[in-house]
Amino acid sequence: MGREESWLIRYAEGVAALASGVLIGTAWMMESASYSWAVALYLTAFVVGGFVKAKEGLHTLFIERDLDVNLLMIAAAIGAASIGYWTEGAVLIFIFSLSGALESYTMDRSRRDIAALMDLKPELARLVKDGMESMIAIEELEPGEWIAVRPGERIPADGKIVDGRSAVDQSSITGESVPVDKEREDEVYAGTLNGEGALVIQVSRASESTVFAKIIRLVQEAESEKPASQLFMERFERIYARAIIVVALLLILVPPLLLNLSWESALYQAMVFLVVASPCALVASIMPAVLSAISGSARKGLLFKGGAHLQNLARTRVVAFDKTGTLTQGRPNVTDYAAFGGYTDQELLRIAASIESLSEHPLAKAIVRKAKEEGLLLERPEDFRSDTGRGVQGRLEGNLWRIAKPTLVHEAVMTVELRTAIDQLEQEGKTVSVVYHEGGAAGVIALQDGIRAEAKQAIAALHKLGIQVAMLTGDQKQTAQAIAREAGIDLVYADLLPEDKVLKVKELRQRYGYVAMVGDGVNDAPALATASVGIAMGAAGSDAALEAANVVLLKDEIGRIAEAIRLGRKTMSVVKQNIGFALTVIILLIAANFAGHVPLPLGVLGHEGSTLLVILNGLRLLRPIQ
Repeated sequence: MGREESWLIRYAEGVAALASGVLIGTAWMMESASYSWAVALYLTAFVVGGFVKAKEGLHTLFIERDLDVNLLMIAAAIGAASIGYWTEGAVLIFIFSLSGALESYTMDRSRRDIAALMDLKPELARLVKDGMESMIAIEELEPGEWIAVRPGERIPADGKIVDGRSAVDQSSITGESVPVDKEREDEVYAGTLNGEGALVIQVSRASESTVFAKIIRLVQEAESEKPASQLFMERFERIYARAIIVVALLLILVPPLLLNLSWESALYQAMVFLVVASPCALVASIMPAVLSAISGSARKGLLFKGGAHLQNLARTRVVAFDKTGTLTQGRPNVTDYAAFGGYTDQELLRIAASIESLSEHPLAKAIVRKAKEEGLLLERPEDFRSDTGRGVQGRLEGNLWRIAKPTLVHEAVMTVELRTAIDQLEQEGKTVSVVYHEGGAAGVIALQDGIRAEAKQAIAALHKLGIQVAMLTGDQKQTAQAIAREAGIDLVYADLLPEDKVLKVKELRQRYGYVAMVGDGVNDAPALATASVGIAMGAAGSDAALEAANVVLLKDEIGRIAEAIRLGRKTMSVVKQNIGFALTVIILLIAANFAGHVPLPLGVLGHEGSTLLVILNGLRLLRPIQ
């Protein structure tokens, strides 16, 4: 019973509209048999179909002290009935309530998406402590604690797997239709569904900070934020409604007083004018389309914080990318190593990895990882020391080894052969570390943050849309240019601090107009906030980046950026189609009414039919743009 009641509540407006339609059909068939019963049924249809819209119109009139299209339509229907046109007035109410139900459907779509997401939110977690398991509320979980997830259960918190392996259904977060294989050290998200394996997970975020919680907040924000065009349309509606009321009153009063037209004919023409001139289709041209686009894209892992950002994306002419973690993988890898001074390449790598084994620097971890991949046995260095920005040193096999960038290497160590190797590797955009001791250099190790597999295709897709691509990075110029050449980037800005990125985004906006900025780190947040549209990487992005951004890529797929721009352009195209069509219908109907007195049934059909058509046209955007 509860399910039936919830279904009736959810679709109450649509059920009322259909019920009024049935009542109208019944009344029309009964007119010849019993006119009084037919009128009673028409009155019932008025109440059933028009209650919601009348309530909204009266709220606007008495609470907000203003007029809207709801009140215009109710007034037109009552006016038609008052001069005996019961069928026309009732049909007007029916079609108006039906179009309102369709509009409410699109408005409620994102709310239902939130409700569906909330249903996926686990309430309890199985805490593992001192070898024992206990059930606690997810709000009590702290980062660093361990939780157990059994097969078939929803994962209650973001974290890393510390034991076990399983296939995890991540469709609620990333939109992936196929479960993803997960094992030790892999990240998992709250709200995703564990497969057939048992997992032990170390919690990385509190419940209110999970990716799942962020998604819910983002969709809620998207509901409330309106594009500038919609805000303009709402202001226009209020002014236009007043003008329509004034003209309708003049049509009622002037013809009988000055042109000897009957009061009934004047009232009829005024009612037709109220119907055909009301901006229902215009008002419904924007938000159903925008919310349909937002709702359809959210199910595919592309979240907009509001309709305004769809409009701005449609106008974007430049997309600026942060480099590390956005265009690149965010994890450096050893690409080359060359030994000198009688050392072999394997000895060079073993010495460097042994010294770096006590460092937490990303470059050090990359060297250690490479040595382990080569199966080399590492030794623990003595007298290890790390100087931020200056490299590391440690004693190994009787020598005090140093690993540093070329500019910090002693001149006595820098031979012509070594300098030639360094120059060649740096020209390729690689970061070079020199491994040496007082007796000379053992060799060089080159590292590079590899470009994302999809980066080239993503940038090519943007070029097809006529959009220029820029890269903003704090990395050195040679490295940035090497990445840009490989990826096909048009504009390169290197050696930038966070405040420099903001200045560059401002420069790009002045030169090109609308600019989108894509980033994932805390240092990208100011630039994201400065851009016309800020786009954050949802899975890997920092909290600061996600808060500053207007659009979030949940799956970190930068190929979705072109899709987002196409969606923005498609949405604005649909909105323009709707506005153009609605204006054309209104102008033609008003002209026809003044020229030859449009019959009220035709006015109702033309006006409400155009409203239904623009709403249905907007609903097409529920389907993802290909």
